[in-house]
Amino acid sequence: MCAGKVEEHGGIKANHVESLNPLIQLNNVVKIYKTAAGEFTALRGITAEICQGEFVGVIGKSGAGKSTLLNMISGVDSLSVGNVRVGGRSIHTLSENQMALWRGMNLGIVYQSFQLLPMLTLVENIMLPMDFCGLYQPKESRARALDLLHQMELSEHAQKTPALISGGQQQRVAIARALANDPPIILADEPTGSLDSVTSETIFTVFENLISAGKTILMVTHDRSLSNRFSRVIHIRDGAVDLENQRSENVQGT
Repeated sequence: MCAGKVEEHGGIKANHVESLNPLIQLNNVVKIYKTAAGEFTALRGITAEICQGEFVGVIGKSGAGKSTLLNMISGVDSLSVGNVRVGGRSIHTLSENQMALWRGMNLGIVYQSFQLLPMLTLVENIMLPMDFCGLYQPKESRARALDLLHQMELSEHAQKTPALISGGQQQRVAIARALANDPPIILADEPTGSLDSVTSETIFTVFENLISAGKTILMVTHDRSLSNRFSRVIHIRDGAVDLENQRSENVQGT
């Protein structure tokens, strides 16, 4: 259950709202891939809850199942067993078309590799989600894209293509694109993994501002030193919640 309270961990405030149910619920989530070598279980019965306004870190080594977990929440990949509910909705019951529209309106996804389209300008990249979901008229979507670039302090680069700006600037554009439809949830997959420490700090500042504005962020990372930057941490090992590290984290937080 999520309670109406404000908690602060590592300098980050998590704004929880009065709600009977968490914003994101994972119940016994299992993902099995069939390969030429046989079945591979990427997730082994993950159960977790995430409340509105939390900045949750999902921490584990490469291959632990972190990105697969994000794919279960975003509906990018199908479940083998279990259930995922977001905003009270069981998302894996949606059709492919319904899922794409739901994802565009409710989630902003940020990747380590940015995934900006190289032939489009920065403002055009940010307009894409708005054009897909049809929430804004063309003039409105362009104005909103320019405003998001301004918020990321990149207004002067609006007409450039991604290749003409730095990696840190590209990541800020990717965050702006993730915010295009004003989604309540941001999923970030190793967003600072390819950035230097100074640029990574800038990205964390952006995320902290988004939390203060009421967004909910779930961020995947392999870097345990970032634990104190989150309001809460879920440790993953070999496709399951790492209970030993989880207990250690809880003791340190008390």
